[in-house]
Amino acid sequence: MKNLFSNIKGDVLGGITAGIVALPLALAFGVSSGLGPSAGLYGAIFIAFFASLFGGTDTQISGPTAPMTAVSMVVIATIIAANDGNVEKALPIILAIFLLAGLMQVGLGVLGFGKYIRYIPYPVVSGFMTAIGVIILVTQILPSIGYYPKEDNSLVDNFKPQAQEIILQNILKDEAGQGILVIENFKETITRASKTTQADILKEAKTLAGKESSGVLGTFKVLPRALKNINLLELALALGTILIIYGFKRITTTIPSTLVALVVMTAISLIFNLNYRPIEEIPSGIPIPNLEIFSSFSFASIKPFIFTAFTLSLLGAIDSLLTSVVADNMTKTKHKPDKELVGQGIGNSIAAIFGGIPGAGATIRTVVNINSGGRTKLSGMIASIMLLFILLVLGPIASKIPAAVLAGVLITVGIGVMDYKGLKAIPSLPKDVKIGIIKVSSEVIIMIVVLLLSTFWDLVYAVGIGLVIASLIFMKKIGEVTAKRSDVVTLTEDAWDDESDFPQNLIEEVFIKHINGPLFFGSTNDFQQLAKQIPNTASIVIIRMGKMPYIDQSGLFALEDILIDLEKKGVKILFVDVLEQPKYMMENIGIIPDLVSNLHIFKTFDKCLDWVKQNVKDKN
Repeated sequence: MKNLFSNIKGDVLGGITAGIVALPLALAFGVSSGLGPSAGLYGAIFIAFFASLFGGTDTQISGPTAPMTAVSMVVIATIIAANDGNVEKALPIILAIFLLAGLMQVGLGVLGFGKYIRYIPYPVVSGFMTAIGVIILVTQILPSIGYYPKEDNSLVDNFKPQAQEIILQNILKDEAGQGILVIENFKETITRASKTTQADILKEAKTLAGKESSGVLGTFKVLPRALKNINLLELALALGTILIIYGFKRITTTIPSTLVALVVMTAISLIFNLNYRPIEEIPSGIPIPNLEIFSSFSFASIKPFIFTAFTLSLLGAIDSLLTSVVADNMTKTKHKPDKELVGQGIGNSIAAIFGGIPGAGATIRTVVNINSGGRTKLSGMIASIMLLFILLVLGPIASKIPAAVLAGVLITVGIGVMDYKGLKAIPSLPKDVKIGIIKVSSEVIIMIVVLLLSTFWDLVYAVGIGLVIASLIFMKKIGEVTAKRSDVVTLTEDAWDDESDFPQNLIEEVFIKHINGPLFFGSTNDFQQLAKQIPNTASIVIIRMGKMPYIDQSGLFALEDILIDLEKKGVKILFVDVLEQPKYMMENIGIIPDLVSNLHIFKTFDKCLDWVKQNVKDKN
């Protein structure tokens, strides 16, 4: 690691620039998550500082990112809905899940999983990233046109009957928990129900309306209604933001176009005293820890989200390490993946305690830092301090930013985060899978499955299903390749070079099996045909294992079954060049020496050949 103060001038400039670039994105991701702009800002402050301090990539700038926010958004919406739309009540549970995700990330780093992240298939990552872009784009349509479902009275009214039903169900649940026998005492239920006000019903109906219109499918459900209620001012602010972001880049990239759009559009709104919708107010003062995470902790409340927390930690790991690779290429350095995961985990854990949303290494901010002169961990810490300064000094001004402007910022983020490289490659990918009469690419199938499931169903399960499909296809391909390379052949067909001196008079008595590659569950089916292919004249089978580096339990038991069948037929088995791992496995279950004696295991084929010449007679 470089000395922390070896590049002060460059790090100060890089950190300040990266902090300024991070500001609009932090606010936008906070609003998008559902916890408000302050949550995005707090996440950016604490993750940037502690991920830089403890991480393994010197130039990395961390904070809320599009993928992490998209998953967080689902968690937040689900928990808030389960708590009657009460954000304050749901917040300790939400932050406890984010804290758990951070601790899991630390665990991944401590256990050395950093180096394994690169094995996640590209089609899964590609489909997921494109889905993130689609989700952000679609979900920002409503705020960009100034439509908020909870404020649409006619929509909310549709949910009032369901709201009353839910309120009654909650009363019955409370009574059951208190041991009140409802059937014997309806008076208590009626008394409690009579205390329900129209305000309670309206609040529950608004929660249901918000839940119904959340996500991609929810947006599409209310889109026809939204298009009839477009707020032209909000739309103009969003479109103006998008035009400035893309247009200013053509003039110069020295000044971040996102920041320019944010400042210009907010200034226009304030100068002309426009009747716009501002973002939620950002609390002034230094962030304080939310100790309710610990004081009101309940394992039962976070149990359904443990897998989601793990997904957040894994996603943050992938996101961060991909950015670390970009940083390495730019600075000609080498990051430490496990240390980086520990740093990211510590940053996310502390951010959660202070009410921030989770994040990861951010590519754009990291590139800006490096291009501005940042070279050590100090740059990331300065970016954090810059954001804290903005929070303390400019918080009241930032609270006046139009919500539609942040929606416009997020729309450009959604467009930028999609994996266009993967999408462009679709026509050129080899069509290696046949579905009916149509040939398609297995990688395209994985990408599309992950994309569709992530967009319209569940981000967490989409990644899991994508990994399973990718693994199954990979194992099928490896099994086919292994089977093709390890055919059973007689000495008259494709004999290896060292088999050329084999006595021709024993050709009918001896059968050879070449195993080229691992013997695992994907290749056992073809291997099991061995016993059926051996001619009746053969009394000896030589199995050459010098190119079989690995055998799993499935392969082991398949081999054992074949050896037992051959033993019953009176066929003797000879092993040649058994490697360490297969030999260990075979000794463990008794294949060696019960089915194949140590006397019949040879280091080289020449020694095996000497044994054959001495012990095998020509009978045919």
